Amino acid sequence: MVLLCAMVSLACTRNPPPEAPPDTPPLPPAVIDNVPEPPPPPVEPEPPPPPPVIEPEEELVTRSLQELNQDSPLQPVFFAYDSAEIDAPNRRVLDQNAEVLRRNPNWIITIEGHCDERGTAEYNLALGERRAVAARQYLVEIGLAADRLRTVSYGKEFPFDPGHDEAAWSQNRRAHMVISEQ
Repeated sequence: MVLLCAMVSLACTRNPPPEAPPDTPPLPPAVIDNVPEPPPPPVEPEPPPPPPVIEPEEELVTRSLQELNQDSPLQPVFFAYDSAEIDAPNRRVLDQNAEVLRRNPNWIITIEGHCDERGTAEYNLALGERRAVAARQYLVEIGLAADRLRTVSYGKEFPFDPGHDEAAWSQNRRAHMVISEQ
């Protein structure tokens, strides 16, 4: 019986109520949501200013003589076989060259007379000279100062096209303009 009473008394004792968890502050929303906020939009740097506009003639002034002559604004004049006469299409070329020279008044040019490989060296030197002088004379007649225009003849010594046919020869019969001072 004692045992029974002990069991009843143990069964009748109340269990204490469970302790309430301590009050904890709520977690911040970012932690609760567990979703990262999107990064702020990147701040775009200011675009660089556009490069200054350089007029074609201004660009020519900043280039070296080698650069100018490599991509020359001056075009060559071509001649018929055994001739130093400037035909109408080549006069137009010289007119265009004169405009370039007027816009670049500090330039001094050398007009090189060239020939194809046919003929003697002496004859071709004389013919090359006549071609260079004819181009110079035309430029002077249309208003360019003679002291800006030099001439030299290379005859057949420095061909532009090393071929040995009419196509090559026609390229070698020329008055070639070289900017020699700026």
